[in-house]
Amino acid sequence: MTNMDHLKHVDAHMDDLISDLQMLIRQPSVSAKNEGIEECARLVQKLLKDSGINSEILRLKKGVAPIVYGEIMSKQNPSKTLMFYNHYDVQPAEPFDLWDDPPFSGTRKGNKIFGRGATDDKGELITRIKAVEACMKTTGDVPCNIKFVIEGEEETGSAHIEEYLKKYKKKFSCDGVIWEFGYVDAKNRPIIGLGMKGLLFVEMSVSESIMDAHSSLAVLIKNPAWKLIEAVKTLRDADGKVLIEDWYKEVVPFSKNDLEIIRKEPFDESIFKKEFGIKSFVGDKKGMDAKKALVGGATCNIAGFVSGYVGDGAKTVLPGDALVKIDFRLIPKMIPSRQVSRLKNHLKSKGFADIKIKVFHGEAAARTDSSDPFVSQVKSAADEAFGKSILNISNAGTGPMHPFAGILNAPCISIGSTYMFSRIHSPNEFARIDLLKKATKCMCLIMDNFGNS
Repeated sequence: MTNMDHLKHVDAHMDDLISDLQMLIRQPSVSAKNEGIEECARLVQKLLKDSGINSEILRLKKGVAPIVYGEIMSKQNPSKTLMFYNHYDVQPAEPFDLWDDPPFSGTRKGNKIFGRGATDDKGELITRIKAVEACMKTTGDVPCNIKFVIEGEEETGSAHIEEYLKKYKKKFSCDGVIWEFGYVDAKNRPIIGLGMKGLLFVEMSVSESIMDAHSSLAVLIKNPAWKLIEAVKTLRDADGKVLIEDWYKEVVPFSKNDLEIIRKEPFDESIFKKEFGIKSFVGDKKGMDAKKALVGGATCNIAGFVSGYVGDGAKTVLPGDALVKIDFRLIPKMIPSRQVSRLKNHLKSKGFADIKIKVFHGEAAARTDSSDPFVSQVKSAADEAFGKSILNISNAGTGPMHPFAGILNAPCISIGSTYMFSRIHSPNEFARIDLLKKATKCMCLIMDNFGNS
């Protein structure tokens, strides 16, 4: 059998792919609320088995979401192993009233399938499973060993993935990892991501009094919201640069090869601005500066600020406490624990030593060298399946790529079917069926290229 047989099988069985994706969407699996996690893990295990993939559920300890593990050993090429990393958990669906259809309905409308997880990440997972199934159905074998690691905590920060990787290091050993998703741009070109930014999520809080008070007392009682505002203002400048001392100390500049890849990457600023309804970028960035920021810029973002009365109408209240949630996107060489120490030292030096800091999540950045042979194998497959693809030095988002690359010592690459405006993490999330088909074919071709290299 040839590559064409795999691809024809995908064309002929798209109805199965769609129905399986709808079935997955209809099983809620919200990790933030521990809703449906066990049920979804068992469903994913069944989907793997039904597709001819040996599967089992792996556990770490009580209270930790299980990993669904799948494996097929290649008869023709047992010396090379490709891993698909995905996740079966999804973001909460709220606010429910902003959905046109129930969020776990898996409703199909024309070329789109709607529902929480339709793209992130159940749609992506289905493309991988169906690609392996296509190889098995047409040849009775796979071009290389295939492994699936499908976790249930990605949407809450993959808190235990590093422990899983260490515990099952031998079982998970591989030569390359296809990451859990990949964006497709406005012109239907897949963006091949060679890395992901890191993340540091913290909560800063301060109390000034033991109770809320009448706002007339603001002449005597300090307002904690003002203190937080003043503290947060010291963290970055108007152009987005983080002002914390030594924040960028270990960062290595882009290489010439990196800059050339960034320069070639198309980025339609007008389409991006129109989609989000904005007029300009932070620091009025344009052209190359905007591209460099997306793939290699660190951020300091206020994710939420709570203090006092935020209901309808007026309430003249002086709050007793205030709280702000901040996420920092990190770039390679920024170690989360070290950055936390720098944040604490910064606040202390600015006179805000009484502000409490709670760390929720820390994840280091990772990046695969653009000269790695795995990159050209993936790009060749993507060019064939989609018509044209784009190399991207690093995704602007975050995932646990760092422990995969470090513990398994394997290059990681993002490639998939996620249309960049598919409303992931928002109401009316959808997957495009045409992109699901192309991504499935792409996975078939990646397996061939990887196995035959």
